[in-house]
Amino acid sequence: MKVLETDRLIVRHLTTGDAEFIIELLNDPSFIRYIGDKQVRTLDDARAYVRNGPARSYETYGFGLNLVELKSEGMPIGICGLLKRDTLPEPDIGFAFLPAYWNQGYALEAAAAVMKHGRETLGVKVVLAITTPDNEASGKLLSKIGLRFDRVVKLSEDATEVKLFTSDTTADTVL
Repeated sequence: MKVLETDRLIVRHLTTGDAEFIIELLNDPSFIRYIGDKQVRTLDDARAYVRNGPARSYETYGFGLNLVELKSEGMPIGICGLLKRDTLPEPDIGFAFLPAYWNQGYALEAAAAVMKHGRETLGVKVVLAITTPDNEASGKLLSKIGLRFDRVVKLSEDATEVKLFTSDTTADTVL
């Protein structure tokens, strides 16, 4: 299902048919470094990742991580969408793109469109984001789409620290 379209991109729901792309993206060294190793190594792992993550989120919340593809070629280049984590009080925006598509404005285009869709279509009032402390590129992108750095937090007692960003400019985020 197509969620939205921009000048250059189509953002649509992930399906189990995207398993090969999911394996490629989730095993890219930059994904593992900045997001984490999801232990998705086989087509079955990738299909389970889609079913138990994005597809379940679409059913439960009406949103989730989406596939981002080039409109001109139908080529998948990344993922972007809103997530609802048990460890955060509001939805957060997530994105990851294959390195071949970095520094071309695709992540910004997709993330800005997801933010607009979240506000205007889904009625989401506050959007959060988390990054590793050393992920400066994602921090810059988040500021371009209207989020600001709030503070460093741990999402659980045994978790590593992450930077928390928020779209809410009226009050400190409560965790």
